[in-house]
Amino acid sequence: MALTFRLAQLQSKASQASQLVSKHAPLYYKQLLEQNKHYIQDPPTVEICNLLSKQLFYTRLASIPGRCEAFHKEVDYMKHVWKNMNELKIEDAAIATLFGIECFAWYCAGEIVGRGFTFTGYYV
Repeated sequence: MALTFRLAQLQSKASQASQLVSKHAPLYYKQLLEQNKHYIQDPPTVEICNLLSKQLFYTRLASIPGRCEAFHKEVDYMKHVWKNMNELKIEDAAIATLFGIECFAWYCAGEIVGRGFTFTGYYV
């Protein structure tokens, strides 16, 4: 009986949310387009879309040397820090440790998602 009540309650909330979205979505859509109309290409032809796609691709391609330079600066900084470990402040070490823990946590989350949200050894 409690499950039926909860299902009805959930359906009611979903219906309310659907009504709210259907009421406000067109207004939000129009407002969003109005605010960003300077980004819209008129007329929206296939040729213009192809041109924009190529511009995006080659702009990203042209940004690779700058990204490589920034990466090499980061590597040089890490080499400098590694050489001067005795000058390392506790704050920097704590930040590096937290970053490592965060990377490990994202790796674990990715593994769990990759297995279909199952934990090894637990079957429900």
